[in-house]
Amino acid sequence: MSGEDQSSGGSQELSIPGWGSVEFGRRLGLKALGATAAVGGIAALSKASAASAATKSDVIKIGYVTPKTGALADFAGPDDFVLSLVRGSSFFSKGMTIGGKKYKFEITVKDSQSDPSVASQVTTELIQSTGVDLIVTSSAPETTIPVSAVCEGAGVPCLSTVCPWEAWWTGVSSTNSIGDAGNAVGSSPKYCSMFFFGIPQFVLCFLPMWNRVKASTNANSVYAAMFPNDADGNAFAAAYPPTLAAISAAQKGTTWTEVFGGAYTDLTTDYTTMIETFKTGSGGQTCDFFINCPLPPDFNTFWKQASQQGWAPKLATVAKVMLFPTDVYALGSLSNNVATDCWFSPNAPYKSSLTGMTANAFASKYQEVTKNQWVQSMGSTYSLFEIVIEALKSVKNPHDREAVAHAFSEVKYVGMCGPLNLSASTSPAKGIGIINPVGIQWKPGSTSLVGHKKYAWSPWVVDNTLNKDIPIQAPLEPTNA
Repeated sequence: MSGEDQSSGGSQELSIPGWGSVEFGRRLGLKALGATAAVGGIAALSKASAASAATKSDVIKIGYVTPKTGALADFAGPDDFVLSLVRGSSFFSKGMTIGGKKYKFEITVKDSQSDPSVASQVTTELIQSTGVDLIVTSSAPETTIPVSAVCEGAGVPCLSTVCPWEAWWTGVSSTNSIGDAGNAVGSSPKYCSMFFFGIPQFVLCFLPMWNRVKASTNANSVYAAMFPNDADGNAFAAAYPPTLAAISAAQKGTTWTEVFGGAYTDLTTDYTTMIETFKTGSGGQTCDFFINCPLPPDFNTFWKQASQQGWAPKLATVAKVMLFPTDVYALGSLSNNVATDCWFSPNAPYKSSLTGMTANAFASKYQEVTKNQWVQSMGSTYSLFEIVIEALKSVKNPHDREAVAHAFSEVKYVGMCGPLNLSASTSPAKGIGIINPVGIQWKPGSTSLVGHKKYAWSPWVVDNTLNKDIPIQAPLEPTNA
């Protein structure tokens, strides 16, 4: 799948005008390389990387960059627990034989502080000072793109997750772009791979829920779009409407009408004008559906004001927010039946490729040990280290940078997040693995599978159109009946 146009077989049929002009993650990648240049440059990093790779050490050094602090810290909340399980698993605790030689593992964690510049700086430190063999990273473009861009320039294998693949694709390489069909145009990075999903999966996750609520409530086909003037917001604003239109047309479904609330500034405190726009709607019809991707505090402020001002869409589907219990408890009863995407669920029939632990046992153990409610990001963080082991199984020398990087891009296995294939013909490009999310709604009470402690709110699977392996747990209901 290398070459000039690495299109996904699943998206080639869609005509999505405007994709090619979307600058998903390029600025984050360029900023990362600029920060790296300020502390010695990519050439120096490449030299340090090559020197480290030439060693005969019996230790495989792994760097893990994660937003332990800052605005994205909720993503990293399960890190300590996940790493304790990873380090306790057989491969990581007893070592691994590769090419006839026994190797030990060493994992060094660095905090990106939810800041792209810091992410690139700590990645540089891992390469230059720690001499890592490979780096894994997670949790939003602000961390994953800078880390990947630095690794690609330095020639260090890198695996990332929890970032829309389109943002990652354009951020890691300044020459890559997204074609009009939503396909990946350009060449796969030589050293970097990733797994998550993209805008088509967001649409394919949300659209079935929209269609069902529309049919059950006689709702109209006008939707409100709350997209901020930031990297994620601008990407969604450009990509979501045409992708929705193309997919709905391909399914011979509803023609949807967007009402855009305006590209507002992050941390805005008054959304009255936007709410009035949504209440007015289009063609005399108020907006019955809602899509957004704001910062969590912005959604909290907006959603409370919308309730106070009498705008109550039939179904709210959100991205980037309502992924964590902290968002939900901050809203209280206003969280009821707000829907979002889910990429790791305890009721999935999946298990660890390292230990055989089931997804249910994994979530239950987390709640028992931490006294906190399970969160989605624990699954994807765990899968990073599963894939590391899968990749290392196919190399002869773990210090061979190119061999390890190539092995990442070839991984095909089933683990905590389900089946992943980073070289599938249906992937956007080689080195990108797609998770198919399910739709969840936040409802009162604890789900039965991890119900040893009662919680006021839990995410319940209400739509499994994209992944039939994960069973439905509760009926899909309107956000506002």
